[in-house]
Amino acid sequence: MGVLEERPRRLPSGKSRCPYCGLLQDRVATLEQDWVLLEPDMNPLAHTVPAEYRWIELSDGRVTVYGVCPPDQSQRCRIEHRLGCPEQPLPDLWPWLTILRRENARQTERQSKPEPPLPPERWPDAG
Repeated sequence: MGVLEERPRRLPSGKSRCPYCGLLQDRVATLEQDWVLLEPDMNPLAHTVPAEYRWIELSDGRVTVYGVCPPDQSQRCRIEHRLGCPEQPLPDLWPWLTILRRENARQTERQSKPEPPLPPERWPDAG
């Protein structure tokens, strides 16, 4: 193998509008010869994004899911537009967190219904 005389070629990408919310999204090629729609101008730290949702940009412009756990603390990644789209339901990123959120919602409902006060004859003896 010889030394590369020119810069690596970048695959063409583009922008398109989301059919749900109408916002722009980046259309980027993947390693699997497919396309993914990513949130534009968004590069969060990789360790803050669940492994199966991290898209890492390669030198040729393609992206791949980066499932290394834990990633380098300074590594940046991209996320799919559907995660940030206000018109699409948020996927179940952490099942245990979804269960916690549902239980907290039920608890909020229970607390928002005022309980009738105890009549004086049922008050506990405070000594």
